[in-house]
Amino acid sequence: MANHKSALKRIRSSEKKRIANRYYAKTMRNALRDFRALEDKAAAEEKLPKLLSSIDKLAKRSVIHKNKASNLKSKCMKRIASL
Repeated sequence: MANHKSALKRIRSSEKKRIANRYYAKTMRNALRDFRALEDKAAAEEKLPKLLSSIDKLAKRSVIHKNKASNLKSKCMKRIASL
């Protein structure tokens, strides 16, 4: 266990950030799952900007890696094109 006041604070803040990051990552994964399930091109195009925005925000905050974000966005665009 940590002995210094600053280390105890770091533990508390890290835990809060970990929980927040898990929430945002899970929300993005659920949005991605719903997007992939869509069969209607118009509906998919409507949901796409919000999904891409959330992926970009996670990459910016280093919740997911920037290359993973690029791969996910690319796959979303391919999915739209194939509908």
